Amino acid sequence: MTAGMGHCNRERRWTSCASPTSVAPTVARFAALDSRQSWTRLGICLLVAIVGNVGTWSVILILPNVQSEFGIDRAAASVPYTATMVGFAVGNFWIGRAVDRWGMAAALIGAACLNAVAYMVSAASDSVVMLSAAHAALGFGSAASFGPLIADVSQWFLKRRGIAVGLVASGNYFSGAIWPLILSGVVETQGWRFAYVLLAAVTLGLVVPMALLLRGRLPEAMSSQSTRLAADRAAATGLSPTALQWLLALAGVGCCVAMAMPQVHIVAYCVDLGFGPAVGAEMLSLMLLAGVASRIGSGFVADVVGGLKALMIGSALQAVALVLYLPSAGLTSLYVVSLVFGLSQGGIVPSYALIVREYLPAREAGARVGFVLMATILGMALGGWMSGWIYDLTGSYRAAFLNGIAWNLMNLGIIIFVFLRSRPREAVAA
Repeated sequence: MTAGMGHCNRERRWTSCASPTSVAPTVARFAALDSRQSWTRLGICLLVAIVGNVGTWSVILILPNVQSEFGIDRAAASVPYTATMVGFAVGNFWIGRAVDRWGMAAALIGAACLNAVAYMVSAASDSVVMLSAAHAALGFGSAASFGPLIADVSQWFLKRRGIAVGLVASGNYFSGAIWPLILSGVVETQGWRFAYVLLAAVTLGLVVPMALLLRGRLPEAMSSQSTRLAADRAAATGLSPTALQWLLALAGVGCCVAMAMPQVHIVAYCVDLGFGPAVGAEMLSLMLLAGVASRIGSGFVADVVGGLKALMIGSALQAVALVLYLPSAGLTSLYVVSLVFGLSQGGIVPSYALIVREYLPAREAGARVGFVLMATILGMALGGWMSGWIYDLTGSYRAAFLNGIAWNLMNLGIIIFVFLRSRPREAVAA
């Protein structure tokens, strides 16, 4: 291996492998990426994410109300959430493809209109089937404010890409932390149907104007250069882009089946323990606010060690946090463990997006990131339903927590496999 190639691998996060002398021109060429325009766009995307993602969390808040109103069991009451996550998953892929073709603004405006209609149909639902169908559409529209936004922002950053992705991905958690607290009082006093009508108006009134500010697109020259850098990194792993993408997707299913147990069922879990839904909503907000800190912190870590290692660290910490739930049944201990869980798992999903952007073509960022994030969301959908099903079979959530731990270990095994496969090639290159 030549000295030039060795230099290229040491600098492969920043340059193409043309030659050692290409470092300075490449960095200069990308100087415009981490610019004021980039950070302004990030701020707008974060605000859009906070409003646009509420549909994925409102269904968790109303789960006990749906079960009581329709006279169904816990697994059936979890179906609207599962439908939301399935729509959210599919939307991340297809809306990601639409963004690659038509741009971020058009996708967000269309999604906001779809969400408003879905909220209104949900509010008028007279059966769990109708409610589930409306939530599938709501999940699809909400997806525009997650994966596609992450992919869009990632293209405007290079040096601070990890932090940027972590921040915009935190919009989903900010939404989950803020909106349940706002809506819980509305649900208790006015009912969940009125809360959904209110959300329809808020979505149209806020998302559409902000979307118009995102009409600018990344210059073609920057996209092409970023694609060349990703190709160099992918070649260094010894895995084809397709193989890496599918491995990441499988790992995403595993980690998010595990993640769904506390996130989806914490309110219902608190109701079962006699603490009430308000306490469960507080724990969910605490969990998600801690997840915000985790996502930003993971972004800092990823900018230093790369997305793959950041993902491996997050997966290991999430497994530990899930184990801590098993002996915890008291109010104080549940608050503490929910905080620990949030701090552990928040950076996992953004790490997948970073790995995709580091190793796969920039021109396909929306579809590629959307595909992998689709798999993580399908894992959330499966985990949310599976935990309710296990609860109905066993009468408690203990077995559901054990099921989550098993899926998390599968995820960690895949990530370690990818890491070990890429590590020897990095050593040889050095």
